Formats: sequence, C-alpha cells, structure tokens
Amino acid sequence: MKHILLPTLFALLASLCACQQKVADYVCPPCGLSCDTLTFSRPGACPHCGMPLLRKDDLPPATELVLNEIDMPTGSGSWLISDERDPRKTIQVYYHRPREFGETSQVLLVIPGAGRDADEYRDAWVEAAERYNVLILSPRFEAEQYGFEDYHLGGLIARSNLADCLTEVAHTNQVHLDEAQFDFELDPDSASWIFGAFDRIFELAVATLGTEQTSYDLFGHSAGGHILHRLTLFQARSKADRILASNASFYTFPTTDYPFPFGLRDVPVDTHLLQEAFGKKLVVFLGEQDNARETGGTFLRSATADRQGMHRLGRGWNFFQAAKNRAEELGYPFHWALIIVPGVGHDQARMAAVAAKYLYERDAYSSEEQAIDGWQKNYSAKDDK
Repeated sequence: MKHILLPTLFALLASLCACQQKVADYVCPPCGLSCDTLTFSRPGACPHCGMPLLRKDDLPPATELVLNEIDMPTGSGSWLISDERDPRKTIQVYYHRPREFGETSQVLLVIPGAGRDADEYRDAWVEAAERYNVLILSPRFEAEQYGFEDYHLGGLIARSNLADCLTEVAHTNQVHLDEAQFDFELDPDSASWIFGAFDRIFELAVATLGTEQTSYDLFGHSAGGHILHRLTLFQARSKADRILASNASFYTFPTTDYPFPFGLRDVPVDTHLLQEAFGKKLVVFLGEQDNARETGGTFLRSATADRQGMHRLGRGWNFFQAAKNRAEELGYPFHWALIIVPGVGHDQARMAAVAAKYLYERDAYSSEEQAIDGWQKNYSAKDDK
C-alpha cells in the first residue's frame, strides 16, 4: 500500500508545484511606472496604469536600438537618431506614449539637466502623460559629445577655454569662473545651434505616429532651463508653443548690461529678434526653495553672475524683471510669465509635477500675475535678490 501511495503523492506534489509556477504569469507591458515590476495571476487590465496585461512569455525580447529606425508602441521606450548637424553624434530620445494618444493629444519635449538623464526626466512625466494624454519626448545629448558650450549655451559658442577657467569651491555645489581668463568665439550660424533639434524630434515623432500635431510644449530644468530661455531669445522660428524654463544657474539677460553669456553686450542681436522673443510664451518657472540654502545641482559663481543674484531663485526673478523692463523700453508686447512653485527647491521631478498642472490644468493658476504678486510680498524683504 505504501508503494502505491508514494508515487501518487509525488505526482500530486509535482502537479502542485507546476500550478504554483503558473501563478503570476501575467505582467504589465513596460510603461515606466512601478507596475512594470508586478506580476498577476490572471489576464485583464493593469489596476495601476490600465494597460492590458500580457503573458510573460509573450513579451517581446529587448532589442538593441537601430540608428534612425523609430518605433513608438504604447508605453515607454526610446529611439536613436543621428544629429543632422554632425552625423557622428547621436541623440537618444526617451518617450512615453499614453494609451489614448491620438490626433487631439498634446506633445511635450522634456529637456534634462547637466546629468543628461533623459530616462529619469521621462519617467517623472509618465503619470502626467497618462492623466493628461500627452506624448512625452526627452532627448539625451551625451556629455561626451555635447559639452557645456554645446548644451547649456545651446551651441552659441564655437570655441572657448571654459574648462581651464573653472574652479570647484570646496565643500559646496559651486564652481567659480575666472572671467579675466575666459575667452570664446561666438558662432553666428543658427543651423549649428542645438535648438533646431527639438523641432526635428517633434516632426519625426508625429510622422511616425501618423498624427497631425503642429506644435509642442517644452519643459527644461536646470541645464534644460539654460537651453530653453536661450532658445526663446535666439531661435527666430520654432514650432514650440509654451516654453517652461526652470531653475537655471544663470541667464543671458536680454540687455547690454552684461557681456555674453550673461547678457547681450557685443552680441549682434537685432532688436526685432527681441520683439519676437518677448512675444513667445516663455514661463520662468522657479522653485521657491532654490535659494541660498539649496545644495543640489551645480551653481556658477563669478563677478558678473553674482550681479544677477546670489541663488537661482534670485537670478530667475531678476532675469524676468530685466526682460519685462527691456520690453517696456522698446515698446514691445511682453507675453512672458513668472511662476514661483512653493516649497520646492532644485528638484526636477517635483517641478515637473507642478508644471504638468500648469500646462494641462488651466485652472491650476488663475492668474500668473497673482502668483507673482503673492510671492513678491515675501521676497521683497530679502536683501539677496
């Protein structure tokens, strides 16, 4: 009897183990959310992102990116393109395509900071992408191929000795620029600047998806904020609609009070270009706590930079006011806005969460001026702006 029961028992145990192995056989297609790591015991919709669950065995294997071959299935992924300005360089575009993306959906390009971590910047927007049905595109310009002059300054400088003029300030997030030694050459050829790459990325995405959007929004934080406020000033034509430049370390003021890259002294800029710039929908998007106590990111110090302010918040504030005053002097319409985000410092993800509400919930801010005035009452008492 014992010999009969033992094989039966082993068979039952084997069957039980096989059943247990089949449990949790369904997964969410990669979407960039935390549910990417979860497994489920039955088919249906993911309770977190709503995407249809797939059997683990049915997930397509990860494939290497092929240069200039673009595919954007629903969810998160990336594609690789060559830079038209220099085919030896490449741009990896991280995207998130929401489930309901279509003809009426909006498109947002997210420009990362000095870390060039476009994947993390994309990930910070995934939840908002699904909520507001927005296609997210975040380009990675590798630091080895695009230095400070090419990235932060948008390629407006063709040659410089910047690396030899910078000194790290010990035990801080600051670097000091020796302006007396700093030497550079401006590049007047707009075709060589970085700004045109954004229109191209947008056009490639829309063509791939077969939709007909004609404009897109921009959000850039830290180094991304550097790029976007300079795009506003120098790029005459762009398909960008709303431009949110967030928490840059220093600015190119639209005045001749400062030499480039801090201002327009000795830069051949026609005032009509400023008229176009002031007519764009730039939002200077600042964290209230990105002040003298903030230690995140890298903060540039120099004699001229410090005249703009002693922290990112102050410099952004003064940049906006200088632009507003300059527009009034020239008699040009001024369409820029200033938004101060309460309780946030140099944090791209938290700034992104508020930027999503600002862009895609129009009642999130009843009035830009209201946001400015409310903050100015608190800031006007400070002596470090």
